[in-house]
Amino acid sequence: MKLKSIKEWGFANNKPFVISGPCSAETKEQVLAIAHELKAVGISVFRAGVWKPRTRPNSFEGVGVESLSWLQQVQKETGMLVAVEVANEKHVKLALKAGIDILWIGARTSVNPFAVQEIADALVGQDIPVLVKNPINPDLDLWIGAVERINLAGINKIAAIHRGFSSYEPTKYRNAPNWQIPIELKRRIPNLPILCDPSHIGGTRALIAPLSQKALDLDMDGLMIESHNTPDLAWSDAKQQITPNTLKEIIDNLIKREVKPINVSLTDLEDLRHRIDNLDKELLNMLGKRMKCVKEIGQYKKDNDMTILQFKRWDSILKTRVSQGLSLGLSEKSVMTIFKAIHQESINTQEAILSKPDSK
Repeated sequence: MKLKSIKEWGFANNKPFVISGPCSAETKEQVLAIAHELKAVGISVFRAGVWKPRTRPNSFEGVGVESLSWLQQVQKETGMLVAVEVANEKHVKLALKAGIDILWIGARTSVNPFAVQEIADALVGQDIPVLVKNPINPDLDLWIGAVERINLAGINKIAAIHRGFSSYEPTKYRNAPNWQIPIELKRRIPNLPILCDPSHIGGTRALIAPLSQKALDLDMDGLMIESHNTPDLAWSDAKQQITPNTLKEIIDNLIKREVKPINVSLTDLEDLRHRIDNLDKELLNMLGKRMKCVKEIGQYKKDNDMTILQFKRWDSILKTRVSQGLSLGLSEKSVMTIFKAIHQESINTQEAILSKPDSK
């Protein structure tokens, strides 16, 4: 996939690249006031929701096309670039006609390949940055597919936005981070810039700073953060918006680490990595031996007409392994995750043995 880095877009030379502005464009006065405050604290890209895909009807769904002229006024008065969310062909055409600088595809749209393709078709022949938020459900291939559709339309200024994933399990987040998913996205498409949206992941102001730091620590390229001059009075998502001054404080306090620091010897790090590689090799060898034993158990169960799942045995394994892990300084969650994955692989292996016809 041929993509340009954010630095090659022509306007984002600093890391992190920060986009900020209100969840929704509410009034012309509100938009301009926030834009001027953001400009004063060093933000160069202004975002605002023009069309808002809301969960329930009768919620504020954005002013619509009228507010595009307010963003034009932001461009004129502040020199900032402006970004809006688009969900269909009509939005794209109206945004392009209004001279919007950056488009983004929201989580409720990226989940729908038909909608993404409609947007991609409307972008053919254009040269504009397009940001693709992850789908609301944790489906990496769906996210990659949305990026690919935009790229196949001829757009090479593309970035992904990690905004978290819906989950039925209660967490402290509005949308579960599931950091392993954007990490795997970066592994599969190394040249794809990734931004983080801590506003939508956290859902509250208090989580924006730590989530922003986490994103930088994972080497993400930038942040999209919702800001408002009077957050408590915002017409949508009030709890997750911060003032421009608070935004500046968060950005100023971020620790910006490097993948490879300049003038720092990496000899000790490489030695530690070598030890990790050897330990991983030992782990894989042990897992291979374990799975060989699992196959023998599977054959024994088949020969004696036994069920695959022996619940008391599985419950005992979990309890003892968690206890052993805790004594070694591991967390209960990590031990549970590891052994649940191993157990599932064991079940799959034994199912294959039980379903295989006996040789005559």
